[in-house]
Amino acid sequence: MTVYKEPADAGTNPAAPDTSDENLQRTWNKVVGRRAFLQRAGLASAVVIPAAGIAASSATAAGRRDGGPTEGDFAILRFLCAAEIIESDLWSQYAAFGGQAGSPERPNDGANGFYVSALQNLDGDMPQYISDNTDDEESHQAFINAYLMSKGQRPVDLSPFLTLAPSPATGGGSQKTLTNLQSLNVDTSYYLRYRAETNPDFGATFGQAVTIKNQPVIPVSDTETPPGHTVDSPAPDKSFAQQRIQAIANSAGFHFAMIEQGGSSLYTTLSFKVTSLEVLRIVVAIGGVETNHFSLWHDKAGNAVSDPLAGVIDPVTKTMFPNLNTGSEATQTNLILPEPCEFIPGLPPCSVVRPTIDPLAGAQAAVKGLTADGLFNGQSDGFFDFITRLAREADAAEREVG
Repeated sequence: MTVYKEPADAGTNPAAPDTSDENLQRTWNKVVGRRAFLQRAGLASAVVIPAAGIAASSATAAGRRDGGPTEGDFAILRFLCAAEIIESDLWSQYAAFGGQAGSPERPNDGANGFYVSALQNLDGDMPQYISDNTDDEESHQAFINAYLMSKGQRPVDLSPFLTLAPSPATGGGSQKTLTNLQSLNVDTSYYLRYRAETNPDFGATFGQAVTIKNQPVIPVSDTETPPGHTVDSPAPDKSFAQQRIQAIANSAGFHFAMIEQGGSSLYTTLSFKVTSLEVLRIVVAIGGVETNHFSLWHDKAGNAVSDPLAGVIDPVTKTMFPNLNTGSEATQTNLILPEPCEFIPGLPPCSVVRPTIDPLAGAQAAVKGLTADGLFNGQSDGFFDFITRLAREADAAEREVG
């Protein structure tokens, strides 16, 4: 049996975790709690299972003969696990700044009150949603890694790439991160795509609903955005600090939806390549949650471009949030449910996830999109080599029939 081999150079690629019985049991205990496992410091460590649950090579091979996972299935799960680790990293940053404060399960969330108040102008429950979304992504990566190990596969570990400096603003902490949220190019084309009757799988293209370039989505300076202040509600005043923090929060709202719609398309697209029914169950079930997340954030993003928040301008980047309800139905903010579009040639339009083809929504497309977003700014060549290899292996998987 071929198992996943970690690269030898731990300086640029993941090393194998400690798989002693004692460590496996200790880290497994962190996995089993729904809302209390995995803090950022344990991002990559709490992804293993008890030694008794690790299948031997011969057992895994026999499982494949009986309809168990193929090597292609494992490649898909490895990439999805890496994607979930990346999501966990970025969401844990969002939670640290703007999540639900006072939770015993996540005691470090919601540390920046100014940012929290700006997020609450989008929706009063934003902090809770952010903390819950973070928990969900952490559960996904922990589960997939646990499943891989239960089948005799090596877990995915991106901890050697936790090298990026955190934001110096209150809430940033001292731990290095995997992802950059301090300057992003947020792709907002999904806002137009899901309101259109055309489908990118058939060549349709879409512009940007809001232009968000070189924009922080978390606070980057306590001087610019004093954490002890509060943004006026329901909309900020015209002061530098309030316009700046509200623009940062608005941009985050659009970024939340961008990330989750990408996950929705990714899981759907990779599901077509899965052979094992058990792995298909995993991919479809987790993918459905990504779609649920997107629906939530799509709704909240619309609040940034409707009254009373419409008109906010970032005084530093000049990012502007227009009122999208003053134009055509194509930008109306309450049209958050996917418009029926072309789907199968010769059949009527249907409301579906889109895109769902490899060039637009496969693993390599996901890496390309997140790179264009700026999420990996500052990452090493080793990181890009590693994540690209996982993506190529996932895209190369084929469903085996018979």
